[in-house]
Amino acid sequence: MSTAKDSDSVTFHYTGTLSDGTQFDSSIGSDPMGATLGSAQLIPGFEAALVGMEVGESRTFTVTADEAYGERKPDLVQTLDLDMFPEGGATVEVGQTYEMTTHTGQPLPVTITAIDENEVIVDANHPLAGQDLTFDLELVGIE
Repeated sequence: MSTAKDSDSVTFHYTGTLSDGTQFDSSIGSDPMGATLGSAQLIPGFEAALVGMEVGESRTFTVTADEAYGERKPDLVQTLDLDMFPEGGATVEVGQTYEMTTHTGQPLPVTITAIDENEVIVDANHPLAGQDLTFDLELVGIE
């Protein structure tokens, strides 16, 4: 039986949980996910777990923050003037995601984490940054 290796296109089902057991994502109940190994489509620790698996094989593993979305970076949390937002910030709510533009013109998604009378605190860290992630994984196919 063949095993998944670099450059293979693979399909798989997974469920991801945080260290406290909270589920943050799952493909169960929908079509399997697909990716080409070695093409940087998956977080490094997840891709490493797929390599060497056989079709039908299942495993549970934990990806540390440094092999997932990295550690949280305090410099990615910024305080901005409320009037920088549409309608002077009248429609801004905690938890919303906005797409800001960097000084180089690149899009940067940020999440609103706090609001006061004149300021908004935004966080450009990935929502799962700084977290170890546990996955239940089943390899469904290899092409």
